[in-house]
Amino acid sequence: MAAVFHRFTSAIDNLAVLPSDLKMGPVPGFGILERTRLQTAMALEQVCGSDFALRKHYMEPLSLGSYNTGAVPPGQDPETFMIRLCRGEGSRVALELAHGTTTLAFKFQGGIIAAADTRSSSGSYISSPDSQKVIPIHSHLLGTTSGTAADCATWERLLARDFRLYQLRHGLKLSVAGAAKLLSSALYCYKGLGLCVATLLCGWDHTGPALFYVYSDGTRLPGDTFSVGSGSPYAYSVLDESYRYDMSTTEAYALACRAVCHATHRDAYSGGHVDLFHVQESGWKLVSRKDVFPFYYGLQSRQKNVEEGEEEAGTH
Repeated sequence: MAAVFHRFTSAIDNLAVLPSDLKMGPVPGFGILERTRLQTAMALEQVCGSDFALRKHYMEPLSLGSYNTGAVPPGQDPETFMIRLCRGEGSRVALELAHGTTTLAFKFQGGIIAAADTRSSSGSYISSPDSQKVIPIHSHLLGTTSGTAADCATWERLLARDFRLYQLRHGLKLSVAGAAKLLSSALYCYKGLGLCVATLLCGWDHTGPALFYVYSDGTRLPGDTFSVGSGSPYAYSVLDESYRYDMSTTEAYALACRAVCHATHRDAYSGGHVDLFHVQESGWKLVSRKDVFPFYYGLQSRQKNVEEGEEEAGTH
């Protein structure tokens, strides 16, 4: 522990001068205390061997556009718009913001594939067409988000913090099963209080690839194939037909994209893009982000050509 503390204090000393991209002028509310907290957080990241660089690499390829999640549409009167989302006159519950999504993950011989759509909905209003529903927790661990976006993001950030603190205290990474247990135990304390978190934890530890489903009532299930969200029945229809553990990496990528795209076509609350991730022994990587519209109709066109070719072959 003394060695870890020495590394931690040394990291803080090394960050006495912040990197050029973090140097700030006289920003109101950002004084010595805030700067010290930032240095401490960055030192903790360095000691734990965390993934600032990976997160930057994860964020840069994604073009997030100019949408603000939860913002009132341009040209709309805020009061009138919010009234339309109410449950009815006299209701003491102000808003009914129904939400949906399609997330999936499965194991195969090359690791774990995680995929999700990017549409965030607030009732009948699409608040963001390109949100992120696969969140990095550590260099070898990802979590998908299904449920209330704020709840999912908050609890997975807390899990990321506790994961790094565990590594600092014990000098080793928490297993995926341990991370799932930690999250499910924390969520169980708030059972019945309105939390809505359904996540798939996809990671690689000393036991190999591991996949867990965790829900806000404390449920924790290990498995090989999961799909969560309003579009999951449609995604499962594709996975049940074509999933094999011995798939090649190319086949696994194609299956995940096809399952999410099929769900977005049938489920009104899913759409936007397909984010595709691959978790390997070396860590996770972002494979691609594809627009579901051209991808889905490209699949349909190829399938039609195959069927026409089979019909022509049968007539000869």
